[in-house]
Amino acid sequence: MDLSMLKDPQETVDSSRVPVEKTGKADRPLHDFPEHISPQREAPGPLAGMRVIDFTHFVAGPFSAMILADLGAEVIKVEPPRGEDFRQFPPADPALDGQGSPFLWANRNKKSIALNLKSKAGLEIAKKLVAGADVLVENYSTGVMERFGLGYEDLRETHPKLIYTSVSAYGRTGPYADRLGFDTVIQAESGFMSFNGYPDREGVRVLPVIMDTSTALMAANGILAALLRRARDGIGQRVDVSLYDTGMTMVGYGAMQYLMNGVEPKRLGNSSSDTAPTGAFRASDASFFLSSSSTAVFQRVFRVIGRDDIADDPELQDRIERLARHDELRDTLNAAFGQKPWAYWEPKLREAGVPAGEIRSLADALHSKETRAAGLVTKIPHPTAGFVPNIALPIRLSDTPMVDPVAAPTVGQHTTEILGNMGYDPDQIAGLEAAGAFGPNGITQ
Repeated sequence: MDLSMLKDPQETVDSSRVPVEKTGKADRPLHDFPEHISPQREAPGPLAGMRVIDFTHFVAGPFSAMILADLGAEVIKVEPPRGEDFRQFPPADPALDGQGSPFLWANRNKKSIALNLKSKAGLEIAKKLVAGADVLVENYSTGVMERFGLGYEDLRETHPKLIYTSVSAYGRTGPYADRLGFDTVIQAESGFMSFNGYPDREGVRVLPVIMDTSTALMAANGILAALLRRARDGIGQRVDVSLYDTGMTMVGYGAMQYLMNGVEPKRLGNSSSDTAPTGAFRASDASFFLSSSSTAVFQRVFRVIGRDDIADDPELQDRIERLARHDELRDTLNAAFGQKPWAYWEPKLREAGVPAGEIRSLADALHSKETRAAGLVTKIPHPTAGFVPNIALPIRLSDTPMVDPVAAPTVGQHTTEILGNMGYDPDQIAGLEAAGAFGPNGITQ
């Protein structure tokens, strides 16, 4: 859920109203996963040397900046002195000083500086950070960055090479630029929700933050394209990405089907309006999903269960006829699949070239052989929790691999380091602290 909406970077959500679960170390399955092992390599990440100033919070903005960090950019996260509110999302974890784990997911490989932007001294530091940046990413409500003198028009003349990235609910221009938006609201308004669920009830939201994550991917792609153009022409630009626009992409080819034919896709649960037999099936001990995406796959499925007569039925070589007889085909398959366990069917379907997979819980997926083979989940050191989980991005680069993961920073963890790298000496830092640049409690780290 991305706010792209706080009226002020120093505003906070009342965390006392957020439900808290108590989770102790004993509840963590980390012992099942290996520590991250750095591969033997000398090449830096592909974005090494790039500096990104991250004025974002919650999901879409931070995740887009984290992609750049994983690719080797130096990402400096500017947080209010108490930290951004996503740190408070449950479950609260004593090992994280009472904060929640969701923040870890979207803020790996970043440095954190805690600044009070309402103080002249804090705002001056922020502007100096931007002056040395290649990319700025922000996702506050429209107008907030402008009030701090950090809007695109404020910076484009003095920093012509800057890639200025805005992630918002409905875009930075137009009649809806002032609207606030959440992932779930966008799922509803884009029509995405109307695709999901069963035909005898209203559409349902998708629980994972798919609009936020997809918007982050769009933003990162836009930034990379802008950096490529800047490398060629030496000119920066604004990248403007919204959750709503992304939502209208995420409804997929159903939009094109409607625009061409006037037919809106219907909710079908786990079935398909395009292919048959496609959907959820049941072995004797487990459910699995199977997709018959073509006539060839349809034939393979029925040969696996020994029904060559159905595979070779002349009428069923036609996709429309298969859709019309979907229930009959499904019942035939379920009767056969139910005779033996998934461990029997899985290798047979795989060998036959049939796309099929067990319907898993999240826990089962994280602990699965596919996840382990890909090395997607490891554990990495954390300054207060000992070790925390790490879920890698699905990008594989042969010559400039992703950087080794470093856990999301604690609030202001790198404030002194960042200031030192900017040329501030200890006396100057002390003066900034006295001037309220870092909030009422001073430097937190």
